[in-house]
Amino acid sequence: MKVTRPMLAVLAAVLLAGCGSGGSDDGDSVPRTASGSLEQLAAEVKCAPDIQIDADDIRQAICKDSDGKFILATFATDRGQREWINGAKDYGGHYLVGRKWVAVGDETSTLTQLRRTLGGDIEEGIDHSVHEGGGETHSAH
Repeated sequence: MKVTRPMLAVLAAVLLAGCGSGGSDDGDSVPRTASGSLEQLAAEVKCAPDIQIDADDIRQAICKDSDGKFILATFATDRGQREWINGAKDYGGHYLVGRKWVAVGDETSTLTQLRRTLGGDIEEGIDHSVHEGGGETHSAH
């Protein structure tokens, strides 16, 4: 079998997913990653989705459950999902990522609770706070 670049990327992702979990019991509490429509995923976490976008390539809703408020989005393709996540990460936030779906929240704790039902992997957006307050302090003259 020839090893291709995409296969190496998948292998690296699998290996990294097992690192840094911080606790040995974390794997026991994470189920197999859920799949399905936006409504099916929302039903799994017992929220009534407030649909914001209903397009062919993406469906997005705001959800609220006992653990907090989050955005739930489903995608027509894996590529469309990855492009969306890569663009969204520039704005910070926390992302629970499954196959063709993502949950986005301001709090890691909300996504950690969702992960116990939906499975998936948590990804972090870029933290721009390290750049705040570092504005220009000198004048041009």
